[in-house]
Amino acid sequence: MSARFAIGALVLLCTGINPVSAADFVPGSAVGQRLGAPETQSLLRGKVSVISGDTLWFPTLGRRVRLAGIQACPVPEWGFDPKPQGTIAITAPIPSGPLAKAWLKRVVGNRPVVCRLVPPYGSEVPAAKCSTRGRDLGLEMLRVGWARVAAVTEPDPQYLTAERYARSARYGLWGTYVLDMDEWNRRAVDRTMERRPLADRTLLQEREQEITPPFADWRDRPRRRDR
Repeated sequence: MSARFAIGALVLLCTGINPVSAADFVPGSAVGQRLGAPETQSLLRGKVSVISGDTLWFPTLGRRVRLAGIQACPVPEWGFDPKPQGTIAITAPIPSGPLAKAWLKRVVGNRPVVCRLVPPYGSEVPAAKCSTRGRDLGLEMLRVGWARVAAVTEPDPQYLTAERYARSARYGLWGTYVLDMDEWNRRAVDRTMERRPLADRTLLQEREQEITPPFADWRDRPRRRDR
């Protein structure tokens, strides 16, 4: 496994984070306890549990939110190191979803988080701009490459800049061979934590598209697409 991913694994060990801890998964019944009512509170504040690289749970409020403007790999999703290791032709699996979750947990720590809901309201899992100690959590995830800018009408320019930098530097998921998240959500049948890398390797072989270009040099890509 490349040094980049070895560092990521070391972060998990040094910070005491278990990226796939069952305690971080919220039962569906708990999620629905307070989400049936119309949106009455646009600002949420308190301690959170990290559900995935782009989803938070406020246990005292009974609320779950997703980080607005970004998208991270679902926790059970696997990516792959694009470079074969030694004489082995099969590339090493990378736990893209758990690593994204672990990094968000590292940023949040045990500190309170402030989330401001963004329209449209009424979703079961509303989108929100979230921060801790003044740090935009969505921006932090983009900077290290463990999330991408979501497909929205008017993406945040700061978000685009952070993604462009991470992608050029091959940080996080941009250094892996990984299936498009929307396609994974649409096609993955087994979404449990027992999901094996072979399942995602099969999806990649039958892919419609992937979001990373590990076999093309992103830094040397044409800057203009209209000529």
